[in-house]
Amino acid sequence: MLLIYTSKITPRLKYVFKQICTRILKIPVSFTNVIEEFIAHDSLKMSYGAQPLGSEFFVKSNGLLLEQGLSDIELNVQTWEDTKCFFSSGEKSHLPYDIFSASFYLLSRYEEYLPHVKDSYGRFTKEESLAFKSGFLDQPVIDIWAYKFKAALQAQYPNYQFESRAYSMQPVIDVPVAYYYKNKGFLRTLGESLTDLLSLRFKLLYDRFSVLFGFKKDPYDNFKWIINRQKSTQTKFNVFFLIGEFTTYDKNNSLNKKQFVSLIKSIADYCYVGIKASYMALDSLDILKSEKIQMDAVTNTVTSSARSSFSKINIPTTYRNYIDLEIHSDFSMGYPDTIGFRAGTCTPFLFYDLDYEIQTPLRIHPYQLMDFVLIKHASFLDKKETVLKAISEVQKVNGTFTFIFHNYAFSPNARWADFKLLFNLILETSHDISS
Repeated sequence: MLLIYTSKITPRLKYVFKQICTRILKIPVSFTNVIEEFIAHDSLKMSYGAQPLGSEFFVKSNGLLLEQGLSDIELNVQTWEDTKCFFSSGEKSHLPYDIFSASFYLLSRYEEYLPHVKDSYGRFTKEESLAFKSGFLDQPVIDIWAYKFKAALQAQYPNYQFESRAYSMQPVIDVPVAYYYKNKGFLRTLGESLTDLLSLRFKLLYDRFSVLFGFKKDPYDNFKWIINRQKSTQTKFNVFFLIGEFTTYDKNNSLNKKQFVSLIKSIADYCYVGIKASYMALDSLDILKSEKIQMDAVTNTVTSSARSSFSKINIPTTYRNYIDLEIHSDFSMGYPDTIGFRAGTCTPFLFYDLDYEIQTPLRIHPYQLMDFVLIKHASFLDKKETVLKAISEVQKVNGTFTFIFHNYAFSPNARWADFKLLFNLILETSHDISS
């Protein structure tokens, strides 16, 4: 066990040390502000504060973990060997940076509480982030810093047997629209058919009625393939269905359609099923509650995981609403338009509410890659290289690679020609590590 001495034990301090030491490095951690207890401890120990007590392992505190609320923070990002960091800690410290304060800044999404420019969907963009501006968005810097901390501890305590974690992956399948043509109702089908006709899109019109009359398969109906892939994969997929009302933003099938309900039930027999919170639900607890109740009824279980439409997160409101409805896992933390580490990590972490200064039970599973990002690459080789590069950053720190593919990414549409291969490629990386 690692014992940490600090003059003041705060919720922030306990939160970030447990994330770095326990969840990333697998080191049990405890805290004390009693010097005698610290001196008597005969295993791993370190002090964290303004000054060291003596010659012990010491990291100088920046002070952020002792504060409450938000304040103006001066951030000076500097190069640190193969990565970058901020909150320089001076000569006496065993680490050149206060990685704990820096990690807290990123994990708490401190910057998303501060004034910033949102995009047309009301989202926090990568351009507003410190990681993008400072050039470390493509690295899981918190995990990298944690391993540097571990190396420094090992040098101080060479006889201590440190545990290690293994690389893993979390496949996420997003279902904003289950079927492209079928299961939409008479009026909606008629409206879309007239639109195709007036726009002279005769190929779409032909395909639509070929599907409706059973001559062709709906291009978005790739669920048998998904189930078959799940059967041959040890890691369970997380599948999120949008079941909200039809709006400008959300256009999925209706739960009034028995085939759609049967689809969700069949997927739930093999995969973890969660709710894809509709765009309107993100600003309304009542709408979100209604959607969750409906999903609970369909699956006959308590829905405990969610993903926000368009990866939109209104911090802290969205997460507070999830917590109020006893949703315990979120898969929205990432940038849909770029590969990277929005919260600076590839390790799931608990949401810390800066307004209330508490650690919450909501576990955030940050994703690093969404299928849309790969479309800009023309060739399969370019897509493959991009994917493997992202995976390698996670493998370097034995983290969790979380990736999001949509059900229509497995369609025969030329735009998505290589995506079944890419999905299989990612699944195989887990076998490569374990073999």
